[in-house]
Amino acid sequence: MHPVPRLHARQTPGRWLFVLTSLATFLLPFSAAAGNFAEAAARGTAQAFLFALTAGFLTSLTPCVYPMIPITVSIFGARGAASRGRAFLLATAYVAGIAVMFGTLGTTFALLGKAFGTFLANPWVVVPLALFFFAMAASMFGAFDLNLPAPLQERLSRVGGRGFVGAFLMGLVGGLIAAPCTGPPLAGILAHVTTTRDAAYGFLLLATYAAGIGVPFWAIAGFSMQLPKSGPWMNAVKSVFGIALVVAGLYYLRPIAPALARVGGHSNVFLAGTLVVGIAGIALGAVHLSFSTGAGKAARKAIGLVLAVAGVFGCMTYLLTPAIPIEWLRSEPAAVAAARAQNKPLLVDFMATWCIPCLEMDVKVFGRADVAPTLAKFVLLRVDLSRQDEDDSLPPIKAKYHVDTLPAIRIATPDGRVLAEINHLVPWQEFVATAAGVSGR
Repeated sequence: MHPVPRLHARQTPGRWLFVLTSLATFLLPFSAAAGNFAEAAARGTAQAFLFALTAGFLTSLTPCVYPMIPITVSIFGARGAASRGRAFLLATAYVAGIAVMFGTLGTTFALLGKAFGTFLANPWVVVPLALFFFAMAASMFGAFDLNLPAPLQERLSRVGGRGFVGAFLMGLVGGLIAAPCTGPPLAGILAHVTTTRDAAYGFLLLATYAAGIGVPFWAIAGFSMQLPKSGPWMNAVKSVFGIALVVAGLYYLRPIAPALARVGGHSNVFLAGTLVVGIAGIALGAVHLSFSTGAGKAARKAIGLVLAVAGVFGCMTYLLTPAIPIEWLRSEPAAVAAARAQNKPLLVDFMATWCIPCLEMDVKVFGRADVAPTLAKFVLLRVDLSRQDEDDSLPPIKAKYHVDTLPAIRIATPDGRVLAEINHLVPWQEFVATAAGVSGR
């Protein structure tokens, strides 16, 4: 048996608590399990992958994973490898096993596609899902434990054995050890993947999340790095995930809860206010305090959590609110009649509340002041496909404008002849150029 890697004893808990609290302050606006991953994805593919990598790394710092890292590395033999290069490759084989497991999950959810998205528009699905997120958040805050039993964790960590194949097999089941703590970030990533219907993208995004989990394994196996001792700072990471879960539940409730839908704004004053509230919550103890350290600190943490959730939710709604509200017609016959009367072409936006790129189009394209003069040249029609399976009038409209994916934007004549189409999120400049080419015909 190779020696278990020693944990670094010189790093004080206070120092690591400061580091984790600072990290949480920076990541909170981007770490909500569902809503805020959507915002990361809205900033581009690179941001989505960076979010997934960061979320995976934070998952590795939770009590579900962290205490098992040194033992696991010793079991698959990386610490006893003849060279640092071989040790790194063994760790890579282990992480590759985790990546294959999570990547397969990503591919599965991507293939579910529209069916999953349609479910997210149904209150009978959304409300239980939100309640599940709130229950998971309570677990993250210490109300109850979701960790796998210690004997089962130890048995799972020993599946495979030494060598590259053994390390890979251990990695395949390694995700099960992390499962109780993957809920917060994983839920949002999977929800995003279902809207893309891209199996390869789903696999790579979830594999990137797994790579984040694998960072500490690479660190101690390939670079002989020593880890700080496990302790209360890991509960700080769980608190970050708990806040993310509460915001995720609120995000899913927005389409069916008018009060939540009305919360938001796109002014600098609103953004500054939400940031101040969120930072005040963290400073008060939302992340670094525990409910088990006395009534006074428990009260501080509770108030801090309320403020932190309010701040993060406010930041999310700011990012989801277009700078300029757009007035859309909702009836296709009325829009066609208006287009004929005004001698203008139609601009038809097919969207759904669960379609993340559709929400991005609202904020990054339609809601921009630069785009407003272009939109004025068209009669604007919005077709909501959130619950298309329940509305018999929608399939004929989709067929008329040749729509089979989301987002879908059609520029058409009043008699239904399609002049231009956009089937993915585009930069506002490209949208303006496309629209200008049509309006000039």
